[in-house]
Amino acid sequence: MSKTEKLRWAKLDNAAKIYPAARRKNWSNVFRQSATLTDAVDKEVLSSALAVVVKRFPTIASRLRKGAFWYYLQEVESPPGIIDEYSYPLTFMSRKEMRKCAFRVIVYKNRIAVEFFHSLTDGTGALVFLKNLLAEYLEQKYNISVPLENGIVDRRQKPVDEETEDSFLKVAGEVSQSRKDSNAWRMSGEGEAQGFLNLTCFKLPVKDVIDKAHQYNTTLTVFLSAVMMKALLNLQKEKTPSLKKQKRIKLLIPVNLRNLYPSKTLRNFAMFTIPEIDPRLGEYTLEEIINVIYHKMGAEITQKHMSSVIAANVNDEKNLFLRVAPLPLKNLVMKTVFNSVGEKKSCLTLSNLGLVKFPEIMKKYITRMDFILGVQAAAPYNCGVVSFDDTVYVNFIRNICQPELERHFYYVLKETGIEATLESNRK
Repeated sequence: MSKTEKLRWAKLDNAAKIYPAARRKNWSNVFRQSATLTDAVDKEVLSSALAVVVKRFPTIASRLRKGAFWYYLQEVESPPGIIDEYSYPLTFMSRKEMRKCAFRVIVYKNRIAVEFFHSLTDGTGALVFLKNLLAEYLEQKYNISVPLENGIVDRRQKPVDEETEDSFLKVAGEVSQSRKDSNAWRMSGEGEAQGFLNLTCFKLPVKDVIDKAHQYNTTLTVFLSAVMMKALLNLQKEKTPSLKKQKRIKLLIPVNLRNLYPSKTLRNFAMFTIPEIDPRLGEYTLEEIINVIYHKMGAEITQKHMSSVIAANVNDEKNLFLRVAPLPLKNLVMKTVFNSVGEKKSCLTLSNLGLVKFPEIMKKYITRMDFILGVQAAAPYNCGVVSFDDTVYVNFIRNICQPELERHFYYVLKETGIEATLESNRK
């Protein structure tokens, strides 16, 4: 870009508008994707690769700017500096930092991690960014040529318009879905000092998990979601023995809308489904929970249903009052909505990024992939899942001391016959 060329800017997509308003003094909606390589990362080469990639993805390589009526994104003028790893992932991203750059590139030994403020993109868009950063790095480092497949694009090409569109506006239906829903059970515990986040990774053999899922005639996502809900059930029963006082167990499962609609956007384009079980109705077997999740997803992951849910959000954006209201008032309204109908409706999020594939020439340089969500604003847990090669990586993150949910998740897995290898950042 020449010095005389203006920096590109973009409106926040429909899903992204809530995230700046929902921020807290000690919470920012940030998630991480990372790749572990066979060799130690060369920071100089990585900086060179990043300088190329940021120009290819201007809506991701952006900073958050504040207008009179809405926040907006402006591409960064130059790539951010490479950061050394902190003592824990997903440290708080301040407003000041977001105004400079709303993503980070972090290195620790063999690992390259990128942390994104959620207004920039969703898990799918972030993965495309990371894949291309890795491809550019490997080409420069090892003098190889990576083919344009499995999400790898021409990094010297100008950004494609379809990649930067707000696809929500294209697929919103005429009839909007009601947001009325019941609240879920909320976990609690002793908070960690100084904002420390505990990360626990369950490493599971892909074959074992898929074979077990097939025994129940379901998918890997449904199976792991059922294990999580069973673990939540058992934890609530342990903490609240009285059946009358127990509350609904609800799990938020993000849905990649690119699998439903013909969209190539790299911005946010995901919705969710929230299966639930009521423990007051009696004991649930794992098979029963699987059936609940399977039918809930089958009923809701359709174009017609999702278009009606999207319509409710798009209609809010078109509301005359919100359009003309100054930004501070908009923030107050959106924060109130987020607090009342947002995270209270589920115990936690389980987001499965799926199986990550690379061009064959890249695979010999990459040993592992990870996907880590930040904790919720008012709840202590979240969970990100990704598969690479022959391993499923299930990353629990929490801001409380006690690993109670992880313990129950481990025991439910063990009851199914699946053995997990555990890793933690806790010393």
